[in-house]
Amino acid sequence: MSYVDGFVIPVPMGRKEDYHKAAALMWPIMKEWGALRVVECWGDDVPDGKVTDFKRAVAAESGENVVFSWVLWPSKDVRDAAHKKMHEDPRMEDMPMPFDGKRMIFGGFNILLDEGKD
Repeated sequence: MSYVDGFVIPVPMGRKEDYHKAAALMWPIMKEWGALRVVECWGDDVPDGKVTDFKRAVAAESGENVVFSWVLWPSKDVRDAAHKKMHEDPRMEDMPMPFDGKRMIFGGFNILLDEGKD
């Protein structure tokens, strides 16, 4: 069964294009490692919540926006192998990271419902 990595990332508003370029650089590498799809979403309507919200989840600061993204893998085993390769691949050493990675939240998810596929 397919597996999903999900991410919420605070990115400075002025670094949107830098982020887009970095994500575009990552896609061929992730595809090589087995990723089926990568979706990167720039926050457009991200309201402040009363208890919690996307911005608080990543401690977004003034002048930062929230990116919501996910990577679709054919299985957790393929994803786990890709994560290992990520840590060993020299191409990752010079990969630009136009955000504070310490405030990124991420996790792996089993698909519970998947309707409306292409």
